[in-house]
Amino acid sequence: MNGRAVVGGRELTAGSRVRLRPRGGADIFDLALLGRTATVERVEEDMEGGLHLVVAVDDDPGRDLGARDQLGHRFFVGLDEVEPLPQDAAFRKVLVAGIGNVFHGDDGFGVEVARRLAERPVPDGVAVTDFGIRGIDLMYALGDGYRTAVLVDAAARGEEPGTVSLIEPDPGSDDFGGAAVDAHGLDPARVLRLARGSGPVPPRILLVACEPSAQTTDATWDMELSAPVRAAVGEAVRLIEGLLVKELQTHADTTHADTTHAGTEGGSVA
Repeated sequence: MNGRAVVGGRELTAGSRVRLRPRGGADIFDLALLGRTATVERVEEDMEGGLHLVVAVDDDPGRDLGARDQLGHRFFVGLDEVEPLPQDAAFRKVLVAGIGNVFHGDDGFGVEVARRLAERPVPDGVAVTDFGIRGIDLMYALGDGYRTAVLVDAAARGEEPGTVSLIEPDPGSDDFGGAAVDAHGLDPARVLRLARGSGPVPPRILLVACEPSAQTTDATWDMELSAPVRAAVGEAVRLIEGLLVKELQTHADTTHADTTHAGTEGGSVA
């Protein structure tokens, strides 16, 4: 069956996008899927008449294997386990991109921040995605119509380990203040240059960077964050949540101003 279902007053069909909210919480798949965004591939009806969704997780690097329902790349979820996402590109306001390699110690900082954020309520128009080391996926996402992108990564800036910094390059620039990002080969500046070469990117790009410990290098093999960087995760989450409030308000004010201006230009005085 490839039909339709209604969740929260929104009609879901093949192609609809949702955020996953598994009910179980204890199963390893529930933990892995919690807060992830996905695309509905079809709506299916079981023998009792109940509806379920077959979804592909957006940031699954093996999702293309799922055309034949490959195990681990297609998931069956209930209607009460999803939150519909806005479909219109106009709603794509802010992308929060976690970057890093979880096998290289403190380089997993951005991934952990994205995981924490995905477990918390996220406003409409905000997408939180763990890109890991998938630079090409991040490049395409930067061209997906967002107005602001917040990149989250470990970056050496000569500060004390665990220091969280907010860096914003000049418009049209790829310079993140000399932040060195080497441990995973996914340099935000390089990805941004590639994205600009492919088309429009968000007008505002921000980097939330955390200073890694001195021993974290591309040769580090450790799935644990150091104590100062682990302590900085909560600080980064709070910083980003504050940024989201400001960014969404700015976008709302801009949209209102544009609408009012357009209405004034198009109106007439009786």
